[in-house]
Amino acid sequence: MPSLPRYRDLPVTPGAPAGSAWGVWGPDDQLGTLNLVTPDRTLSAARLVRKGAIFTLNLPVDQPDPPLYGRGKVRQTIVGEGGNGRDDYLDNFWPQASSQWDSLRHIRHPVDGWYNGVPDSDIVAGGGKLGIENVARRGIAGRGVLLDVDRYLRAQGRPLDQLTSAPITVADLEACRREQGVEIAEGDILLVHTGWLRWYREEATAQTRLALTDRSQLRAPGLGPALEMAEYLWDLHIAAVTADNPALEAWPPEETSGGFMHWKLIPHFGMPIGELWWLADLADDCAADGVFEFLFTSAPLNVPGGVGSPPNALAIK
Repeated sequence: MPSLPRYRDLPVTPGAPAGSAWGVWGPDDQLGTLNLVTPDRTLSAARLVRKGAIFTLNLPVDQPDPPLYGRGKVRQTIVGEGGNGRDDYLDNFWPQASSQWDSLRHIRHPVDGWYNGVPDSDIVAGGGKLGIENVARRGIAGRGVLLDVDRYLRAQGRPLDQLTSAPITVADLEACRREQGVEIAEGDILLVHTGWLRWYREEATAQTRLALTDRSQLRAPGLGPALEMAEYLWDLHIAAVTADNPALEAWPPEETSGGFMHWKLIPHFGMPIGELWWLADLADDCAADGVFEFLFTSAPLNVPGGVGSPPNALAIK
């Protein structure tokens, strides 16, 4: 694969928005940075499996409870009572209410539009462009790297306050990476453990969880500041970035248009974002054996035109 440009050298296509990766993988690309998960890198990642330990990274589909960001709560119905078989169906299933991938049609830049200049007319239910089916058809299998920022900051005597929008900076990520002794390579899937979801499930009261459903009251630590972090993530040339907090970035985002990191990662870079992933068990194991790299797999739902999906993600060590 040709050498990728650094952030300072973007864009590569005349007329593309400043700081965008439009055209890096061609004018019709719909995969963005997932193009970096090549067969050779998948093969190399498979060799990371040493002990056969499997860590599932999805929450139950009915968590968080109650849902955040105004999303609905799933309802399950089982049919076939009295017979020898059962079926079930789900009502009010929001694919981004629990652990999720954001597809490249999740966020439109308010000025520049969709990734790679895709027009609004191609963002339609059941098809069009940039839907999650593009990821589902190929799947993701590559090298995952965990940065356990929660554990690192606790050891430094400055634990994250999970009820604030404290930023996890580039300096924090780099210091954590050096402490863990792990390198981040091109095409990796980066997982950031903030500890937010463990706090939410094990410590937050029912009253606190209810209050967090009010977007005006929701506060959560996350990556930031936005533009500095976006440049750092692009220059790592990773395939995707995920975390165990509500929005990956610190919430609420900064008030300026450049302050919402989603606008850089998704429509400018074509970089998928994972949110609300259960990383606590994986983080505990990585801390115990000192190994922070693993085979990562994900098989999103094949929903034509899908805006997001549960990741159906595994870390295998």
